[in-house]
Amino acid sequence: MAAGGVRGPSVPRRRLRLLSLGTTFAVAFAAVTATVTVLVGILSYNAAARLVRVDQQSVFDEVVQDLRSEVRENRMTPHDFSSAAPGHDLVRPARTDVQVLGPDGSVFDPGDPGLPVVGSDRRIAGAATAGRVVVHADVDVGNDLYRVATVSLGGSRGAVQVAQEFSNTEDLLRALQRRTLILMAAVVVGAGLFGWWLARRITRRLVVLTRTAEAVARTRRLGIPVPVAGYDEVGRLGRAFDRMLGRLAQSEEDQRRLVQDAGHELRTPLTSLRTNISLLRRIDELPPGTREELVADLTQEARELTDLVNELVDLAAGQYDTEPPQRVDLADIAEDVAGVARRRTGREILVSASGDTTAEGRPGMLTRAVSNLVENAVKFDRDGCGPVEIGVAGSARPGVVRVEVRDRGPGIAEDDLTRVFDRFYRAADARSLPGSGLGLSIVREVALAHGGAPYAFRREGGGTVTGFTVGGAGA
Repeated sequence: MAAGGVRGPSVPRRRLRLLSLGTTFAVAFAAVTATVTVLVGILSYNAAARLVRVDQQSVFDEVVQDLRSEVRENRMTPHDFSSAAPGHDLVRPARTDVQVLGPDGSVFDPGDPGLPVVGSDRRIAGAATAGRVVVHADVDVGNDLYRVATVSLGGSRGAVQVAQEFSNTEDLLRALQRRTLILMAAVVVGAGLFGWWLARRITRRLVVLTRTAEAVARTRRLGIPVPVAGYDEVGRLGRAFDRMLGRLAQSEEDQRRLVQDAGHELRTPLTSLRTNISLLRRIDELPPGTREELVADLTQEARELTDLVNELVDLAAGQYDTEPPQRVDLADIAEDVAGVARRRTGREILVSASGDTTAEGRPGMLTRAVSNLVENAVKFDRDGCGPVEIGVAGSARPGVVRVEVRDRGPGIAEDDLTRVFDRFYRAADARSLPGSGLGLSIVREVALAHGGAPYAFRREGGGTVTGFTVGGAGA
């Protein structure tokens, strides 16, 4: 604001429109081509003009030199150079005019056209020494320019004037200059059009990718198809962009499904908690045995809810992804997990290992996966008919290890074997047991993150074998 509260003239804001990549490319291509064309044209014209002028000068100097040699070697008179004398054409090459002067400097045999005679020419005509010369440049004869040289015959016998027309040469050079300029302009225009066509051809796919990205940003729809063509950098960019959108869409779908499944799974313990909490208001009216059962139920439901929330956080946050991979021995991990499980459950847990059981992986993730398998086996093998076995076996391929847990529980139905690793999936006969249905899905995530895969099958003689493989680029 100006002094005294008076505002200065407002300046309208104008948004500068940025040139598109195609226009920038076309302008740059045309500018480079124009610069090169102009430089080449100027250098070519100057070289051609200099060559022509030097050539014409050389021809004229050669004619004059021959004439001087001839008059020095022979005693010649104006009659010898008369247009009627035989052999006079020896000193009359193409575009060369010859005029003969008498002893007093008068015109003895005029040229065609006639050449002007000045005082220096008359003095040369009366000179006693043969071969003396005076040269006049840019002599205007009619509408043409000539280069004139006057050569004395000696003995005051007169002189011979030799003239070379160079206005035609300059006219030729000016025509060459005009044609060069026209050609340069045509090349520049052609280069601009070709650059515009080439830029559109090169940036066409980039424009399509840009519109797709803008559509994704505007609509927030990650499923918009990305046109992919070619195998150059633009094609690779399109494929990478398509894969990125696919992964984002899959991640969004996983998050949506996780939230839906989590909401569904949380309803049951929360409903039970609300029911039990409502009973707490009249706990004084309940018998002692019912009170104990109520408190035990609340404790169990709180524990299950805590486990469910913790596993949901692990799946949603992917906290183990930040753990740096290192060389680990899965047999040692199995021994550690078995020791913890023995203390918690009092069950017999056996560990067997064979081959090279080392692999590249994240220890925390692998420990969680093996622990989930053992907990799942202990939970379903309630009768404890036999020990829970952990088997770790190396493969013929270095870095590929197989980890599996074998139990003697009731087993898994054939229809459920392909779904036990899905999130929140629980078989019909397991829904009455505590658990969130996320343990085996975490095993699958760990296996996939380590370049392996989970598996499950029915065990001969009863029971189930669940496990996973480790190995590959995923680790």
